[in-house]
Amino acid sequence: MQGLTSIRVTAVLGALTALALIVVVAPRALADPAMDVSPPADPAPAATVDPFAAPPRLATVPAGKPAGQNPEPFTGTSPFTPPTLNPSNGAVVGVAKPIVINFSAPITDRPMAEGAIHISSNPPVPGKFYWMNDTQVRWRPLDFWPAQTTVNIDAAGTKSSFTTGDALIATADNATHQMTITRNGNVEQTFPMSMGKPGHDTPNGTYYVQDKFSDVDMDSETYGVPEGSSDGYNVHVKLAVQFDNSGNFVHSAPWSVADQGKRNVSHGCINISPSNARWFYNNFGIGDPIVVTDSVGSYTQNDGGQDWQI
Repeated sequence: MQGLTSIRVTAVLGALTALALIVVVAPRALADPAMDVSPPADPAPAATVDPFAAPPRLATVPAGKPAGQNPEPFTGTSPFTPPTLNPSNGAVVGVAKPIVINFSAPITDRPMAEGAIHISSNPPVPGKFYWMNDTQVRWRPLDFWPAQTTVNIDAAGTKSSFTTGDALIATADNATHQMTITRNGNVEQTFPMSMGKPGHDTPNGTYYVQDKFSDVDMDSETYGVPEGSSDGYNVHVKLAVQFDNSGNFVHSAPWSVADQGKRNVSHGCINISPSNARWFYNNFGIGDPIVVTDSVGSYTQNDGGQDWQI
């Protein structure tokens, strides 16, 4: 049964800003309550994104214990107070979802803290730690998790176990203005789309679903652009799937159907038709990857969602 929650949200939506009363649909659609999506203070530098480079692949299973994993239970004295873990125990997430560990106090010895955090998965895959600030460390596989993976986190005795669902991957190709969606390697959908127009280009990069909202109002005046100006707007949007923390969404855009598959007209979001947006909204959940290729610029924004550029 779906749960309905009213939330007041302010977000920059691909240079669109939303101030809205939003109806949020649960359960997998919702961001985990333990997730901290505030901009990190001192993340590792993001790599330059090659617009022609291949996106991350599904991880292959190595022989033996892979780099970055430790399947042994933690023993000894914890070097930190119990942290919060995301994904939470029992969650089902997409194959691009990183592990996020939040501490209640700054960590002064990062290697010691990493040594007390044991990550393991079935199948096992290599991965790495990276710090967003002194109170948050993350871990992700080097490539996307395999579909149907079970992941175990033991952070000095604080534990969580989650699984990944199907490998549902959307590739938004700016050269063709088409979004191709594969499930476990097989093409399932191809949608005409319209991304950010010149000056509001949707950057190249590997994103993943952060959250989704059934209904939102996008008003340019909330970030200082008058509605009546040449670049102003006040648009009611449905079926909005958030894929970064700077406000970019895949959403229903009936006003741009004639442009979809032909040209870019948005302020950074990915516009698709109402029927395609319904399918996307119903199928994509937290952690499912969205890869933008052949566009302009790179996703290096320090907004807490740039994990696959780190």
